[in-house]
Amino acid sequence: MTFKLPNARESIFSTTLAVSIVLVLAGLGYTLFENYQVHTLVLAAGGRDEESFVLAKALATVVKRHNPHIHLVVRETGGTSENLAMLSDGRAQLAAAQADVPAGPMANLLAVLYRDDLQVFVRNDANVTDFRSLRGKRIGLTRRGGQYQSFLVVADHLGLTASDFQFVGDDDASADRALLDKRADAVFRVRALGNLAVEKLVQTNIGHFIPIQEVAGLIVKNAAFKASMIPQGVYAGIPPQPFVDTPTVGVPRTLLASRDASPSDIYAVTSVLFSERQEIAEEIPQENAGVRSLLADMKEAGALGGLPPPVHAGAKKFFDRDKPSFVLDHASFLGLLVTLGVLVLSWLRQLKHTMAKRRKTEGDRYTDEIIQLLLIGQKSTSLFFINGIRSQLMVILTEAVCALDKDNISNEAFQNIRGLWEISVDLLREQAASLKNSEAETAAIFAQPVSSAETLAGNPLFAQ
Repeated sequence: MTFKLPNARESIFSTTLAVSIVLVLAGLGYTLFENYQVHTLVLAAGGRDEESFVLAKALATVVKRHNPHIHLVVRETGGTSENLAMLSDGRAQLAAAQADVPAGPMANLLAVLYRDDLQVFVRNDANVTDFRSLRGKRIGLTRRGGQYQSFLVVADHLGLTASDFQFVGDDDASADRALLDKRADAVFRVRALGNLAVEKLVQTNIGHFIPIQEVAGLIVKNAAFKASMIPQGVYAGIPPQPFVDTPTVGVPRTLLASRDASPSDIYAVTSVLFSERQEIAEEIPQENAGVRSLLADMKEAGALGGLPPPVHAGAKKFFDRDKPSFVLDHASFLGLLVTLGVLVLSWLRQLKHTMAKRRKTEGDRYTDEIIQLLLIGQKSTSLFFINGIRSQLMVILTEAVCALDKDNISNEAFQNIRGLWEISVDLLREQAASLKNSEAETAAIFAQPVSSAETLAGNPLFAQ
């Protein structure tokens, strides 16, 4: 009977192989699960008349077309403040927001969509010429949201406070009605140029735009602000307005993602947003055709100045897609590592060859010793001497087991030694049994009694 002692390296290899197979199967299973599972992302987009809402609806359609497993749900909201609150408490994974409103710790940047401008439209009969002259006037603006915060920043810069104004309206629509009904003297909007709701007010011919003064000082106080201009005649009307180029302040409208949102999902949304602009533009309704031009102003997250939120990992992966890979960027260093790796591999292979040769030599030594003892034993006629040889064989087998345990000989060599050892022990056992039988027969002959007459009769000298 033969047996095979476990080899430590073979055991480790088998375990590693089994674990690797399990991990590969688990990875494949997870990938299939992710590919077929529908991921729902909620995008808090602002009011229905806002450019960000129109753009978000078109984006959702194109994302679904290119990524069937992503369902982008666009939510109508009250504006930046509500959008950020939804992003913060997990009700939304994406949000459109003014860059001048603090985004909060949960917000990561995905893209700069376009530029909003601070626009003040006043009634012709309100006797208002600039922002300071709005003191004591009724302002069509809800007292919440990003627009309200931007208004207070400008007011504070010009030495005014919220108590210097009367605010009218619960939302943009009710504020516009208040202006038309003479319950408000002015409306304040943070919207992209050409906004449809603002244009409708312009076309009533009841008012005009006023400038925002001291733009440079505002930019110093708020890094998100940029000097801007409402160009003459940008709004259709009779006549078009404003009547002259009107100084104001611009602020980027950003698309934010929750830092907990899946990087792969955000990568997919970012990819569609920047790679499929034409498709997105085609999905924008004709009545909002002005929004299409905003797609040309869209910029990567890194274009936002000041102290922006960190870029989301999924968006960063998309933006870095064309950058040189780590391999190309560190080619010289990696070349050195490869060279060293080849040298180390060559040394390891040589070491392995040397160890294999040493193990073979050690195995051959045990085999030669067993064969020599067997030859000596087969020539021996002494039972005592044969028993001694058998004892030496047992010592050799014990040494071989220890050598196998220390990996000084291979398992294959040990099996050869073991087989030869068993054959030798069996042959010596048979030889010992044969010697025992011969000694027993000799002893039996000498043990029989013999008479003197028989002895003499058997002696040829006495036969005559």
